[in-house]
Amino acid sequence: MSRKPKLERFQENVSSKYQIYNSIFMTLPFDKISNTGVLLPLFSEICEQEYAKDKNPTEIVHKFFERYVESNKSENEKINLLFRFIQYIERQVVLFDAVEDAAFPIVNNMDGRGTLRNIKEEAEEKQKMDALKTYLKRFKIRPVLTAHPTQFYPGQVLGIITDLAEAIEKDDLLTIKKLLAQLGKTPFFKKEKPTPYDEAVSLIWYLENVFYHAASKIYNYIQQNIFEDEELDNQIIDLGFWPGGDRDGNPFVTTEITLKVADRLRNTILLNYYRDIRALKRRLTFEGVEKRLARLERMLYNNVYLRKEEGMLSLQEFETELKSIRQVVISEHQSLFCAEIDDLINKVKLFGYHFAMLDIRQDSRVHEGVFETIVETMKNRGDELFTLDYSNATEEAKIKALTTVSEKIQADYFTDEITHATISSIYAMKTIQKRNGERGANRYIISNNQSALHVMEAFTMLRLCDWKEPNVDVSPLFETVPDLQAAKDVMRTLYENTVYAAHLKRRGNRQYIMLGFSDGTKDGGYLMANWSIFKAKEELTAVSREYGIKVIFFDGRGGPPARGGGKTHQFYASLGSTVEDEEIQLTVQGQTISSNFGTLESCQYNLEQLLSSGISNEIFSSTKAEFSSKDKETMETLASVSYDTYVAFKQHPMFLPYLERMSTLKYYAKTNIGSRPSKRSQSKEFKFSDLRAIPFVGSWSQLKQNVPGFYGVGTALEHMEKNGKFEAVENLYRNSSFFRTLLENSMMSLTKSFFKLTSYMQQNKEFGEFWTIIFEEFERSKRMLLKVTGYNELMQNQPAGKASIHAREKIVLPLLTIQQYALRKIQELQKEPTINEKELAVYEKMVTRSLFGNINASRNSA
Repeated sequence: MSRKPKLERFQENVSSKYQIYNSIFMTLPFDKISNTGVLLPLFSEICEQEYAKDKNPTEIVHKFFERYVESNKSENEKINLLFRFIQYIERQVVLFDAVEDAAFPIVNNMDGRGTLRNIKEEAEEKQKMDALKTYLKRFKIRPVLTAHPTQFYPGQVLGIITDLAEAIEKDDLLTIKKLLAQLGKTPFFKKEKPTPYDEAVSLIWYLENVFYHAASKIYNYIQQNIFEDEELDNQIIDLGFWPGGDRDGNPFVTTEITLKVADRLRNTILLNYYRDIRALKRRLTFEGVEKRLARLERMLYNNVYLRKEEGMLSLQEFETELKSIRQVVISEHQSLFCAEIDDLINKVKLFGYHFAMLDIRQDSRVHEGVFETIVETMKNRGDELFTLDYSNATEEAKIKALTTVSEKIQADYFTDEITHATISSIYAMKTIQKRNGERGANRYIISNNQSALHVMEAFTMLRLCDWKEPNVDVSPLFETVPDLQAAKDVMRTLYENTVYAAHLKRRGNRQYIMLGFSDGTKDGGYLMANWSIFKAKEELTAVSREYGIKVIFFDGRGGPPARGGGKTHQFYASLGSTVEDEEIQLTVQGQTISSNFGTLESCQYNLEQLLSSGISNEIFSSTKAEFSSKDKETMETLASVSYDTYVAFKQHPMFLPYLERMSTLKYYAKTNIGSRPSKRSQSKEFKFSDLRAIPFVGSWSQLKQNVPGFYGVGTALEHMEKNGKFEAVENLYRNSSFFRTLLENSMMSLTKSFFKLTSYMQQNKEFGEFWTIIFEEFERSKRMLLKVTGYNELMQNQPAGKASIHAREKIVLPLLTIQQYALRKIQELQKEPTINEKELAVYEKMVTRSLFGNINASRNSA
């Protein structure tokens, strides 16, 4: 039987079902204002009609009140109705998420392109099974869960989404109705900011309930169907974790929290093993194994529930015991339930006693101050680290001096809070490794890394903390365009340093390097950031190979294209042999965790797609994706013109005032969605350098302008057109899947834009010209992207994805309208000689509350 097209499957199983369940939801009697569920569709219809007539949000809200709300209603009652609309729409988004999650395995072909089954069949067909096995013996993926503030769903709402999806999958109408009623009464807004530990607990839920099962299912399939039960000495899937270890800009991450999170990770994985052992014990009721399983069950119970360490086997002993039980079952009990034992053994291989690898991260600027404090304090203690005047020495002299340091320091030596905390965090890594195993915490990341000195100072701090030969990988994070351009020289200096080279040798001659898309885009614009990262990867691969080092790239990505998101699978599949590809590591955060990895099916599918992107690039590509000199020249020109265009835009005198006064930027801090402050500095002055990438990109998304995902692209392409070089762009598009992926992701940003929402701004005396500049670049980018792709409309090759975006945008159009209405009211109030603070607070609350549904509907907007 032929399979229906993906768009048709989406319309039948998502769009139609959403309409049915939404109609039920809208009639539920749980609000204090009568007929809210009846009025909201009418308001939505008014929004669509009036934007088509170029009306502004204020006119639209007033028109709705005039037509559908009784004239005797007070202003306060009207405001309450708008707040009730906000609450309804937030929950409509949840319902749509649940419907889409339930339909995931139907809409997406779980055995189609990019899945393991497809990979195996293609390898067999092309007689490349041996090459596939060889590659899988060394290739890994590592999704790293981060708690950056983009997830607006509190834990209880995530639970409702999960339960709703299950009920929808079964068409269980009674349960669906109850869950929708529960949803209507469950608050979304968090009155207090979460602690880093709260964030960790929220994300550990995904590890425990989703990744634990999905990752092991993938590993089992690979071992059974590709390796045919041959021993596989490679985890293939590692999990990384940042909450509790990421100190960059987060003063609330303490050593106590780092240790507490590591303990929670260990306890959770042992709890999962305990559950699996109990399930095995119900099946392996045979002589010779029953009592052995009972001992393991008691051991895990004592550790998880009673917190007793006595009798706890080491990880190696635990795995050995499971293998020994397996052997008895094979030799004496006809291999009954052997697959279930193999499943647990594989889980132990994957997750150890650590579950996920906890990274520690801090900013190089913090390290600089810390190191100077260390030098000064040790000098005052009569134990000088150096003979030279460290503060005033050259970088070369400092690096040379750092190689000779052999002293030992303790955190208690330092009264300075940040120095004490930094040293404590290193000692915490040692504690975690001792309890959870080396994989528990073995990477120290230096954000804002600009020099070899930054790496050497961090490396030296490890050695100073009674760790002469640290079992830790020191990873620089290069983010801005200038830092990416300097990266190869930084690494060359390090590779030539005898002490650091000896450390790398002990670590298997592997160097982890993190590259940040978010700040790169914020700094240099969409094309230049992506091209700079690609070039940096090529240069870092070349210099690493020159010194016999295997470089492992770790991409700091957000959800949207503006932060390196979009279709990441296609991005990795587009890299050629000039970029090292032994591992794929990337950050996953916010809504991207819940949307891509929130269910067993979506998690398995997206993990397999990541695996496939590396495999297809290495095994199945008939021709490698290297750029020809001509294509490279074209790409260089496009990136350069785009960069100049974006920088000029960023330097426009209205750029910061526009974000500060016309967007939702300053309201992000009031949402209480993340433990980290929304800007780097506590200064009241509004500075571009203080802006974090998430609220920066998110604010453009709330405006439905999505500037970071396209600005400069249209001008760059038009530059080539005007100079008679557009054929070179078309050749680049045909030849380079990397370039095609960039443009497709940019089209996603354009598709999610809606300039009619803010077109009133063009009449603003102060900001009208600036708004027009943005709109013209949007139109230019749209025109040029359609020309180079040959499409008639944006995202023409992704009809189901486009349908999902349009459905979500339709749901939140009334919410966006309310948000803009409130922003305009705030601007009016602030112009009055005497500001009505009470009224101002109401509309500011309205803006803040409207952030939630808008972000959740986009799923990858920040």
